[in-house]
Amino acid sequence: MAANKTLLMLPGDGIGPEVSAEVTKVIDWMDKRRAISFDIEQGLVGGAAYDAHGVAITDEVMDRAMNTDAVLFGAVGGPQYDNLGWDVRPEAGLLRLRKEMDLFANLRPAVTFDALLEASTLKPEVIRGLDILIVRELTAGVYFGEPRGMQEWQGQERCIDTQSYTKAEIERVAEVAFDLARKRGKKVTSVEKANVMKTGVFWRQTVTALHGAGGYADIELGHMYADNCAMQLVRNPNQFDVIVTDNLFGDLLSDCAAMLTGSLGMLPSASLGAVDGTGRRKALYEPVHGSAPDIAGEGKANPLAMLLSFAMALRYSFDLQEDADLVEQAVQDVLSEGKRTADIMGTGGEVLSTRQMGDAVCAALDRRAA
Repeated sequence: MAANKTLLMLPGDGIGPEVSAEVTKVIDWMDKRRAISFDIEQGLVGGAAYDAHGVAITDEVMDRAMNTDAVLFGAVGGPQYDNLGWDVRPEAGLLRLRKEMDLFANLRPAVTFDALLEASTLKPEVIRGLDILIVRELTAGVYFGEPRGMQEWQGQERCIDTQSYTKAEIERVAEVAFDLARKRGKKVTSVEKANVMKTGVFWRQTVTALHGAGGYADIELGHMYADNCAMQLVRNPNQFDVIVTDNLFGDLLSDCAAMLTGSLGMLPSASLGAVDGTGRRKALYEPVHGSAPDIAGEGKANPLAMLLSFAMALRYSFDLQEDADLVEQAVQDVLSEGKRTADIMGTGGEVLSTRQMGDAVCAALDRRAA
């Protein structure tokens, strides 16, 4: 390759460093067996950054994130940081990354592995073959709208958050959903609360207009209220292909969809920015699970979501489709062999530590590449 690809690794807090360490094994395997090399930098984020610098992310790390090909993010947070101020709490580092990198489209796949059907609380016949992609708007909506905070109102205190969207913010995330659906099942379900929210009405109108005028006649478009969508996800999830929704509903629905698969420890995500003039887009990849401070340092964390997040980086940032498939197939192989971490352990099988699971995936990659 003419030049190495660049990766910024931000392991963060809790189990973040443990699962991130397993990604480096796969990256080393890619270098040795596939001649795909990455220049890797490490940085602090979240509580780790606060402990060292008094902020959730430094300007220097933020600058590196803006100028790398992709960011691999672990997890942030822990009970020791619960009483910190709003601007320096660990989560502020992730929010700053999303906002300043303008990572407006969050991709959260919910895919069931046949070997893990028993790990879900739903009946196997309900979730078998599940393959949903939730596209969540990530940089606007109620998490970023102004005004927000405490106010005096009619002689008492009240606290407000503001749900706000522009037409451009809705259109660009809907375009991502339509484009991805074209490579999948050609079906998009747009989710909002148009029955009670003005922003929901605007969202539905904007997505409908884009579908008609944007050259997406080959894509089936449906609309659904967010509460009904939550119900349908546990009733008949296979009716969905791509779901596109706002920041708040996307946060809730993606976690709901995640548990259809049996474990948050299995699910990756990608947060993408717009394509620039060189064809490059800023991107951050992270597992859906949190920092899990209760098991941090015990070797119990499931690294598969982090490894699958790296597979998404191969696919969306580096256009290495075959190599992304290879990592995903290796994960499937390990699960089919009955190897599990504790969070996905059912009856029978072999319980592996975090490190052992990373080694098992690399061994599966060896077999696939033989």
